Amino acid sequence: MIITRTPLRISFTGGGTDLPDYYQKHGGAVVNAGINKYIYIAVNKKFDNKIRVSYSRTEMVEDVEELRHELVRECLKLLDVRGGIEIASIADIPAGTGMGSSSSFTVGLLNALHVYNGYSPSSEELAQQACEVEIGVLGHPIGKQDQYAAAYGGMNYFRFEPDDTVRRERILLNDSAYRQLGKKLMLFYTGVIRKADTVLIEQKHNTAAKMETLDCMRSQADEMYRELVENGVGEHFGRALHEGWIRKRSLASTISNEFFNECYDRALAAGAVGGKLLGAGGGGFLLFYCDEDWQTAVERAVGLPRVDFHLSQRGSCVICCE
Repeated sequence: MIITRTPLRISFTGGGTDLPDYYQKHGGAVVNAGINKYIYIAVNKKFDNKIRVSYSRTEMVEDVEELRHELVRECLKLLDVRGGIEIASIADIPAGTGMGSSSSFTVGLLNALHVYNGYSPSSEELAQQACEVEIGVLGHPIGKQDQYAAAYGGMNYFRFEPDDTVRRERILLNDSAYRQLGKKLMLFYTGVIRKADTVLIEQKHNTAAKMETLDCMRSQADEMYRELVENGVGEHFGRALHEGWIRKRSLASTISNEFFNECYDRALAAGAVGGKLLGAGGGGFLLFYCDEDWQTAVERAVGLPRVDFHLSQRGSCVICCE
């Protein structure tokens, strides 16, 4: 039995510049962090040569090509696992909520399958292969930040170069700064689940017309990285979230709506410095940066369920192998 644990992520600035339509021309950049909400993948050898996959439904097939779960199917094919295996998954947070769950699933599954095959992959290998599966093989209109955040964990600045290479700079805050940032971040569940592809397809179509906005968002990620490294955490972090969100919601009509905008405005009026909808937008979770003195008022003003979390330092890892 092999079990992997892979973190979900929250993205702070630069989201959208990790899409190929943008970074292959201009280079993209994001700042994001793994959190202590995870995808767990369990892999076990099956007594016969069939493939059994358990997620929100259960599949039992004779051949890998028969699998309807496309991520499982393509990961098995990539690593040449053709049968005699059982795979099960558990998630702390529902899919379609802006935390990169599909990429965390893919990274965690690849990690488990590599170990099943007797190999210990690097974080870079896991991220690259997850991108190959999701973007290269399946053609999902997504960026690269989720795969890298899931594989590496921690708080990072990722630079996406036009030649498709990815540069990672880990943001090494001291323990006090990490605690300070964690205490000032608030997460609220909107109750809306959406398919990111729908939002991202519109954003992809708008890329050429939104280059100036995306340039600013990439520069914001560069500036946030420099500010965190040189000066640590402060109100500049919340202001950057706010400025980035104003720009991001202009990229596509499906990123936000009247309800999300009202929730956001109420939070700012109650004391939050800035925030955003996580992921592609359209639903999922609202993230805010807010001083502790104003958090009770913000929680009342937003009126949505608050989710406790903290930043996680580890990327995808094996927690059981026996």
